[in-house]
Amino acid sequence: MISKSIVQRAPATEHACYRINDSRQPGASVFVLSGELDTGHTERLQELLASAAGRTSLDLKEITLVDRAAVRYLASVEMAGTEIVNCPEYVRSWIAAENESW
Repeated sequence: MISKSIVQRAPATEHACYRINDSRQPGASVFVLSGELDTGHTERLQELLASAAGRTSLDLKEITLVDRAAVRYLASVEMAGTEIVNCPEYVRSWIAAENESW
């Protein structure tokens, strides 16, 4: 199993911090997300998901805040087959609303 952590901090004028813990096992990748997920963070997550082999999962247990672009991104990757687990209820509701609008 390979595990690494990626931390991104917002510019000095902002207080947002975002972390991705990447745990890869044979045939599966789990990305544990924590902090605030916004447009810039989804770009890095998209790169990681593209490099993942096999089954992929996003664990949102430690997400504290998401923006609309992030929710749209989460809805699209879920529709493409990425499993989303431990999703906060407000994020799950928002993803469902985005899916209904497509």
